Amino acid sequence: MIDATRNGSLKYYLFFSLYFSEGLMIAITTAVTAVYLRTQGVSIPLTTLIVGIVNIPWILKFVWGPIVDYFIKYGRKTFIIFGGILSITAMLLVSLVDPSISLIPFALLIFISHIGIGFVDVATDAWAIDVSTDKDRGKINGAMFSGQYSGWAIGAILLLYIGSTFGYSFAYLTNGILILLILIFPFFVKEIVKIKQRQKIASIAVKEFKNRSTQLVALFSPLVFMNEGMLSFIMPIFMKDGLGLEPVQIGLITAILPITLAIGSIIGGITTDKIGRKRALYIFLGLSIIFTASLIFVNNWWQLSINYGIIGILMGGHSTVSCALFMDVTNPRIGATQYGVFTGLGNLGLNGGGMATGTMVAMLGFSRTFLYAAWVFGPALLILYYIRMKKANRK
Repeated sequence: MIDATRNGSLKYYLFFSLYFSEGLMIAITTAVTAVYLRTQGVSIPLTTLIVGIVNIPWILKFVWGPIVDYFIKYGRKTFIIFGGILSITAMLLVSLVDPSISLIPFALLIFISHIGIGFVDVATDAWAIDVSTDKDRGKINGAMFSGQYSGWAIGAILLLYIGSTFGYSFAYLTNGILILLILIFPFFVKEIVKIKQRQKIASIAVKEFKNRSTQLVALFSPLVFMNEGMLSFIMPIFMKDGLGLEPVQIGLITAILPITLAIGSIIGGITTDKIGRKRALYIFLGLSIIFTASLIFVNNWWQLSINYGIIGILMGGHSTVSCALFMDVTNPRIGATQYGVFTGLGNLGLNGGGMATGTMVAMLGFSRTFLYAAWVFGPALLILYYIRMKKANRK
């Protein structure tokens, strides 16, 4: 067995690879499924609604987290493997379903695949909390998010190409096979289980969430991720309906965001470990407001590519710093539960904002929707100002 947690490079690769599988699921949903449903004649509001519904398991981390923590004596790796098998099985089955004939079973199978990845996600987060410290938490989050965004980028290009060339069923089949190959690595990684007893999750969680800073972080989380949801849901549709681009072009430009997100996450991880969480967030969020609002001036593919790339770097930066902040205030004894609540609320904002964009575009148009996507950072910055951080790392 490999003790990756004692080797810096292998530790970062472990969390990079696990989050890479999550990025593939983001690509298959926000890029492939969105374009696939539009080619089947599904309306924009219904398309974004379906994409939002199948992403609901990401919001339910407060359900998956306590399960992982309650059975902590079995380790985090057990649930990573379980979630991976569930997700892979659902992906293979969805490749057999035609959404033009069976839209509900099609959406249900993708929903189940996200439940599996939800377990992978909360177990991976808890494992990262177990082995990280204040000194490397930003860099570990950078590795995780760069993995997720790399998976999103590669998935958007590869899976959309496969879908448009060989049929979208092959895209879902390929996604399941790729996740299977990625999840082989954890089988060979040694996990040291530090806590052998079942945890009194409810009492510990209640005590933690009575803390004012913890409450403010919980309010901050959905607001800071709402912009990402709005843009990631609507941009493939904007490229198709607003700019008239072809599926392969959409895949290539869509990939710009996760590629730059990966770069931004590394920058954010290094930056926040040096200058602190709040100071880094002020910089990333302030600039994000400016460049998100400037999307209203975009009217061709190259302008979109440049602007989208800058937004990606900033988005990757603030996402990484935000999650490092969540880890700072999380009690390791209920790592999957408490951190799962924070990130689940973040996904609620991300998914909720994304689901609303279809209706917003239908009512307001793309430009006004982009302005609202910039506006949501205002309340997030206000809440951030009142958050007080502890410098000590609890173990």
